[in-house]
Amino acid sequence: MDLSFSEADQRFRDEIRTWLAENLPAEMAKKVAAGDELGKADLEHWHALLNEKGWLAGGWPTEFGGAGWNPVQRYIFEEECCRVHAPRIVPFGINMLGPVLIAFGNQQQKDYYLPRILNGDDWWCQGYSEPGAGSDLASLRTKAERDGDHYVINGQKTWTTLGQHANRIFCLVRTSAEGKRQEGISFILVDLDTPGIEMRPIRLIEGGHEVNEVFFSDVRVPAENLVGEENQGWTIAKYLLEHERTNIAGVGYSQEAFGKLRGLAQKLKRDGKPLAENAMFATRMANVECALEAMRLTNLRMLMEAQARGDAGSAPSMLKIKGTQIRQEINDLARRAMGPAAAPFPSELVAANIPHPAPADHSRSAHSYFNNRKLSIFGGSNEIQREILAKQMLGG
Repeated sequence: MDLSFSEADQRFRDEIRTWLAENLPAEMAKKVAAGDELGKADLEHWHALLNEKGWLAGGWPTEFGGAGWNPVQRYIFEEECCRVHAPRIVPFGINMLGPVLIAFGNQQQKDYYLPRILNGDDWWCQGYSEPGAGSDLASLRTKAERDGDHYVINGQKTWTTLGQHANRIFCLVRTSAEGKRQEGISFILVDLDTPGIEMRPIRLIEGGHEVNEVFFSDVRVPAENLVGEENQGWTIAKYLLEHERTNIAGVGYSQEAFGKLRGLAQKLKRDGKPLAENAMFATRMANVECALEAMRLTNLRMLMEAQARGDAGSAPSMLKIKGTQIRQEINDLARRAMGPAAAPFPSELVAANIPHPAPADHSRSAHSYFNNRKLSIFGGSNEIQREILAKQMLGG
């Protein structure tokens, strides 16, 4: 299989590169490069710039307002964005709900929700995980009972990323207790302003507010908000997760992070020599670099196969496992490189008016290390991905 980019791909890359150079706000790129968290206004501004260009929904068909890019073009776009520290597109509306509505939604839902996702009228969050129902999603207990023209929802969702910014949530709910657990799940859209919904912040170890828990108490949702058929939610959930995992390896982000690590290892010294010349540290860096290149090639092969056959097979699960392991190893090496200087969280030092001892572009190393422990869990834990691989490849 030829894994080299075609001339058309190279022209596409040049177009992306030129546009980013002319349109990516410098202050925004500076924040991303430093690892600072972007606020809602930053993310909405970046989405608006991409939408004006027609590039916000790269994977959507053009008939729905997307760019209609193939898998290779989407890979190139992400790689170029990572190279110049562009913000990551918030995935919940664009990369998760949008493809679901295109595949399973009725015409009314497509006509109403898809334009609102693109123009920023709606900010969506994901209501999948529950206490006791994370990777084992089929055990979810949030119920939706039909009452005339409405569903009445009771239950709890957790780890709701950026829910504090959202005005809508798409949820998996249990609509039947009959048969297998997977057969009684439905997919429904909920306005977060509906009475009976409470969202509470979950404070992370460094004090940040990225995730939330959401409580539903007799929440009445119009039945027309059901996506697909009742009890079809498990099929829709798997479809959504396939889209989530396709680029979950984050090759571009790992390449950017490894480049920063290499620069750090050249800058810092141990025993009078650059850390990059320390045998043990250099060996770990070399292992990461080899694994990253192998993952890059595997990702390209998967994209070529998906483009040719429309099916990526078992590759997304492999890439999810390796991609998260590589990113966590890079985080660990950066933290170890700085030693005690990596320990403080920036928020702690700002509150005490103390300058951070780490280099400016690595001051959030502790935050990144701890925060990215989640990578091996979200999107389906790595243990679940191994089970998927066993079934698909070994017939287990």
